[in-house]
Amino acid sequence: MTAPVFVVESFGTDRGRFVLDGPEGRHAVSVKRLQVGEEVVLTDGAGRYALCPVTGVEGKDRLIVDVPSVEEEPAPTPRITVVQALPKGDRGELAVETMTEVGVDAIVPWQAARCITQWKGERGLKALGKWRNTAREAGKQSRRVRFPEVADAATTKQVAALLGTADFAGVLHSDFDVDSQPLATAELPASGEIVLVVGPEGGVAGDELALFRQAGATPYVLGPTVLRTSTAGTAAAALLLGRTGRWS
Repeated sequence: MTAPVFVVESFGTDRGRFVLDGPEGRHAVSVKRLQVGEEVVLTDGAGRYALCPVTGVEGKDRLIVDVPSVEEEPAPTPRITVVQALPKGDRGELAVETMTEVGVDAIVPWQAARCITQWKGERGLKALGKWRNTAREAGKQSRRVRFPEVADAATTKQVAALLGTADFAGVLHSDFDVDSQPLATAELPASGEIVLVVGPEGGVAGDELALFRQAGATPYVLGPTVLRTSTAGTAAAALLLGRTGRWS
């Protein structure tokens, strides 16, 4: 088992004694019950991290560690962004959790035309906060030191603009009557940005697909079966991570 990961805002002077307190310290001391001599990873979630031996425990929420040095993990390439149509209920958090675990670099919530779920006002802000918190917790659980960015909810026009700047732009499509290619045989870039759109349960609307095609995106299918929107992004990301060599 690799060392557990905890999030810090900064590393202070970068070397020497460091006190992990607050909710993270409480989790380390009272839940994980870490002891002197064990190791933890501290990270800012943006690539900077330190492997630290535990040197002391104070009370129920203060873990004392030694920071020998702070390293930085290079940003992976190609970068993989998944545009995720809003699923129903808590399936959005499930999608974010599993995409984080496999290694997606960025997630863009998309208010597609056929989405039943609507992010409006305070409800939308609360839902976005849940997605971001899920990405953070899943990043820790999966021992990542670069957590995926969860962007603000995007409109269809904003998604099209994002696709237009990508080195590889694709739309996962569940309508087998649409002229689509297998994602498993797509020609992928060795670097740059991959952007993949995952539509809602009702599928990508015709006008949305037309706009995405104008932006340079190609429709793709994963295989002969239709996946839920909450699992399609994870399956597609795993395929892309394997084919680009990021899992090798």
